[in-house]
Amino acid sequence: MTLRKYLVGTHISNIYTNNLERIIFIELEGYNKSKDTSMKKLIIELMGKHSNIILVDSEDVIIDALRHFSINSGSYRNIFTGEKYILPKADKLDFFDVSDAEEFYAIIQNNSIKLNSSSLVNIIANTFTGISKFGIKSIEKNLQLSDNLDKDTVTTVFNYISKLVHNCNNNICQKADNKNDYFLVNSSEKADSLQINWFLDDFYTNKEIDTTFTNYRNSLLRLILNKLHKLNSKLDLINEKIAECKDTDKYRLYGELITSNLYRIDNHNVDSISLENYYDNNNLITIPLDKSMSPSANAKKFFKKYHKLKNAKSIVDEQKSHILADIDYLESIVYEIESANSISDIDEIYSEIQEENVSLKAVKSNKKMLSKKKKENKFEPHIGEPLKFEIDGFTVLVGKNNKQNDFLTTKFANDNDMWLHVKDFQGSHVIIRTENKEPSQDTINKCAMLAKAHSKANQSSNATVDYTLVKYVKKPSGSKPGMVIYTHEKSVTVK
Repeated sequence: MTLRKYLVGTHISNIYTNNLERIIFIELEGYNKSKDTSMKKLIIELMGKHSNIILVDSEDVIIDALRHFSINSGSYRNIFTGEKYILPKADKLDFFDVSDAEEFYAIIQNNSIKLNSSSLVNIIANTFTGISKFGIKSIEKNLQLSDNLDKDTVTTVFNYISKLVHNCNNNICQKADNKNDYFLVNSSEKADSLQINWFLDDFYTNKEIDTTFTNYRNSLLRLILNKLHKLNSKLDLINEKIAECKDTDKYRLYGELITSNLYRIDNHNVDSISLENYYDNNNLITIPLDKSMSPSANAKKFFKKYHKLKNAKSIVDEQKSHILADIDYLESIVYEIESANSISDIDEIYSEIQEENVSLKAVKSNKKMLSKKKKENKFEPHIGEPLKFEIDGFTVLVGKNNKQNDFLTTKFANDNDMWLHVKDFQGSHVIIRTENKEPSQDTINKCAMLAKAHSKANQSSNATVDYTLVKYVKKPSGSKPGMVIYTHEKSVTVK
């Protein structure tokens, strides 16, 4: 609102920077109420977490700022209305203040002693503002220079940097080998004036997509791992209950022995009683009793506990099987999330979780980061494209998530296609489209390597991969996505 108040009706008269500092000055010219010329300046400081946008008048007095700072709060300058704008402190030298290569060489030699370094890359990056280590490395690589402090090398680097900063119209932008950065090259031909802008736009767009993807993936992974932790805790309690149910027959025996010997037991309360166990050659067995109750009441209590545990065992056994299935399924989801490479991959996984009614808090994905118009999916709507490979003349498909695995195996593949999966590990279903041809063992081995690479066993030194025809792979009714049973399988060990 402040910018609208002061800048509507003005026009930009100049844009400049403070040499190589990451500060942009935008001068704006307009008219005040008296129809006199009025000057404003928008100062944009691009300094990571300390970034700011500051509006000042013609006398550099601050009108307002996006973020306010005060000396009293630990800042080295005041940034609030009415204060005079002061440039950020510069701990490094300005390259534009260096007159020639001789002075540059003297500065490098002097700072090599201060920094206790013989690396030209480190010294320049730590001495001058706006010149990065990566930038110097790119220059050295481009000019095939070694990273040392001899005078010829230092002079060559100085001259090249001077060309870059003084002849900007001849600079072109190139992408680095690691694909995560860019560097400038001085060219003999005049470059497109907006070429660097396009590279910057691509860089920050990709960075934003990567950040959004990472946050989305980590949020969903954290919720799944929390759910897994709760299921494992519940499984521990059920295992304790199952262990308790192992004593079911013991309580029935206690009740029977007491009941059958009531005629010879004194009817008074005791801590324990020893009786012949007619199930064990009449060997004596000591039965612990509740002293607050009579022997006959203890017998009833033992029978009650026996029936309770007997009924409980069938219930907890069923609960355990359901929990184990849920744990196995969520572990497959964890593998899918860790293997995902894009926001759309995570969206497909999240969609699958919602369809399976897995109770999780809502996770937001930044939909605007997805392409505005999704590519037409010729494979199957709402399933997503599986990975596709050509191996020895065969088309090989690899599912990226449980929904794709199910579709590939149960709907897409033909009965005589080959199905592969890593044994005892979460992983992708791999389908070899045979088209009624017999794949060789070498082809199967290559596809088995593919199955291992797209499974939780991908870091294992070796893994067993089962393979069989699709017609021998069945999906049990009501089973979780991606879960199948199979027969007639053969195995190959992938190292």
